[in-house]
Parts: sequence; structure tokens; C-alpha cells
Amino acid sequence: MDWSRKLSFTAFLIVSAAIHGAYGEAMVTGTVFCDQCRDGQISLSDYPLYGIKVKMACPGSDGQFTMWREETTNWLGNYAMKFEGTSDLSRCYAQVSGNGQGSGCGAAAGPAAYLRLMFRMFDMEMYTVDPLLSQPAQPMPFCPRSTTPVLAPPTPAYPPPVRLPPSVTPASPPPVRLPAPVTPTIPPPVRLPPPPQPPKASPLPPAPFLEASSCSHQQWMMPEHRCYWKVISPDTKVALVFGLIAARKYGTDLTLSQGMNGRGDPYRTLLREGTTALLNSYNSLQFPYHPLGVIQQMNWALMGSTQQVLHTALRFMRANSGNDTATCRFTPCK
Repeated sequence: MDWSRKLSFTAFLIVSAAIHGAYGEAMVTGTVFCDQCRDGQISLSDYPLYGIKVKMACPGSDGQFTMWREETTNWLGNYAMKFEGTSDLSRCYAQVSGNGQGSGCGAAAGPAAYLRLMFRMFDMEMYTVDPLLSQPAQPMPFCPRSTTPVLAPPTPAYPPPVRLPPSVTPASPPPVRLPAPVTPTIPPPVRLPPPPQPPKASPLPPAPFLEASSCSHQQWMMPEHRCYWKVISPDTKVALVFGLIAARKYGTDLTLSQGMNGRGDPYRTLLREGTTALLNSYNSLQFPYHPLGVIQQMNWALMGSTQQVLHTALRFMRANSGNDTATCRFTPCK
């Protein structure tokens, strides 16, 4: 190979490397929860926080951490940060930095969490962060109180006995004659009336959120059941709920109600059943999927094959039908 060909080949490699790096990007996603009991972990009483600011810091050339980006969570408690290029973010961490537009739960921020690489493919890196916590000033009244053991009081130290010198003999006092004991007269016992019986506790009202309920997409789309759309609305964008991967597949303008009308195509079927499963998870605590689990299953299916898309849609469909263990507990809205 002559020198001209070698120079052309070298220039081609340099241009290819530049183009290869220009389209690289990294994505960081996570969720912020309100730790109502201040126990440092996610429980059934905790919920996602809207409007909470999250910062991401990375080590610089001098070894000191500097803030790279700050984002605010959406009303599902999710946040996403996008970076151009393919820099290694595995040594970076994320932490709650402020309340923003959130509720009064953000009196204190929980511990920071390091980024974890989920996958790297086609110059694209996907990082995830373990759920971050924001804590109120005091635990909520319904939280269990921790019991602190009461220590026994220390035994007091008595002074040593005083020893008299041998030359001094104390004079013994004369004996004192006590009078004869007087037998006291004990009064008859007083009979107290029986204590009043406490009133019987009235039965607790039914809590629909604690009951098992699974409803199909047809029942969710009925006008008389519109009041059950409490956390998300029919006009909410699919990209806002399910994230960047869903936005690349379904676009940024498709709403949840439009996605629930899809059929015939495996990806539209997945969107329909996944949206229905997300609504059921918000409506019933005993639904087989947690809201974050529904979003995670949707993203894993969209990154896989068509067969994986169909299998995930079928699992969502079985859960939405109740699996012969739960029924739809909707009543017409007033």
C-alpha cells in the first residue's frame, strides 16, 4: 500500500471515529419517593413525589465532585437526564437537592445513590438510579413508633463506714420502753360498682384501594368510569408516562386514551394492555404489578424482540382480566 492510500485510509478512520462519537448519547432515569415513616426504605405508605429537584454530580479532573445536571420530577415521580457523548457516568451519583413545586414532604433529603449501567448499545448508554428518598420533618402519625429500652438506674455508691478510734468508747443510751402495741380496727371492705363496659367499636368503612380489582381496557374507557382516572388522565402523553424509549416508538403526541384504542399490531397491543395495567396498579393495592414494575416491563419489552413484546402484552392482559381471582369493582361515577 503506497503512502497516498495509507493517508486516505487514516483520514477515513479519523472521520469515522468523529462521526461515531458525535451521535453517542447517555440517558439517566430514576424515581423519587416520599419516605413518610423516615425509615430509609420504600414501604406501602410511601408514594412518588412531583416537582422534586434531583442533581447529578460527577468527579472532575481534580477528584472533586461537581454538579453536571439538575432536573425536576414529573407527577409520577420520574426524572430523566440526557447527555450528548459516551462519557463514563458509572462514578457519578444522584441526590435530592430541593423541593421545587413538590409537597411538604421534602424537609430532608435521603442518601445519594450511584448510577448503574443498564445496557450499552449502538453508541447509546442507559443508566438507572435506585429510588431516591425525600423525608418529612417528623414521621407520619400512622407510622409505628420505635421502642427504646429503658436502662436500670445505677446503684448509688454509699460512703465507707466511719471507724472510731479505739480509745473512745461511745456511751450506750438507756433502753427505751415502748408502749404496748394497739391493735387497729380494720373497717369493712368497700364494694365498688363494676366498671362500665367500653362501647363496641363500629366496623371500619370499606377501603376500595385495599381490595383486589382488575378491570379491562373497555371498562376503563367507559364514560361512567372516568372518575377512576385519578393519578393520570386520558389526555396524558404516552412519552411522559413511559419515558424516552416509548417516545421513540410511539412518538411524543400520542395520548393514553388513543393508545388504549390500538389493536392488531403487537406494539399497539402492548401499549393498550400496559396502560390498562398501570391504571389498575394505581387503583388497587393487590394488583399483581406495581406502577414502577409496569413501566419497567414496558421498556424491557420495547428494547427486545417482537416475540417478547407479545409475551409481555399477554402477561398484562391476564393480570387485567383478574386471573380468575379478582373482578372489576367499578361502580358508575356520580
